[in-house]
Amino acid sequence: MEPSQPSDAELVLRSQRGDMAAFEELVNRYREKVYGLAYGMAHNEPDAQDIRQETFVRAWQSIDRFRGQSAFYTWLYRITTNLAIDMMRKKSRGVTVPIETPEGARPIEAQMVDAPKGRLPSDEAQRSDLRLAIDRAMAALSPEHRAVVLLKDFEGMEYRDIAKVVGCSMGTVMSRLFYARRHLQQLLRDVL
Repeated sequence: MEPSQPSDAELVLRSQRGDMAAFEELVNRYREKVYGLAYGMAHNEPDAQDIRQETFVRAWQSIDRFRGQSAFYTWLYRITTNLAIDMMRKKSRGVTVPIETPEGARPIEAQMVDAPKGRLPSDEAQRSDLRLAIDRAMAALSPEHRAVVLLKDFEGMEYRDIAKVVGCSMGTVMSRLFYARRHLQQLLRDVL
């Protein structure tokens, strides 16, 4: 019988007592989710990796101030979101963020060769074009609107948790989500 895994709350308590191994377990649990959120906000691998690393550094530095009024992942996502928004604001001061194929992504030709049976290469190319269009549309959103779309539609978080992550009311979250989705719909009307 496999021993049960400690809860986030147990690991946080141990981390607050200085147990680095407990914090490393939290990092392992949330590494990919934090990266996914960071990448969704930054749209490039180096920035997403920087945001992820800084998220866990800040979490470790302030773990003693975490009081458990929200779930640990909610607190961690708030740190991630704030760092991503800050980075995007700094970059937007005169610098545009290019939308490129992520580093390590396979060229479309390789994707077509490996396409599942029954799918045509043209279907795969169309999916790739759609993915690129969605990435561009997401990049056109403000950092605040992008954050709520990613947290709700990609992470599946509840409105109250998103409100805690982004530091606003549930009504503001719903409003931002409504306007962000409407803007995305306008940007993608020729593609969908």
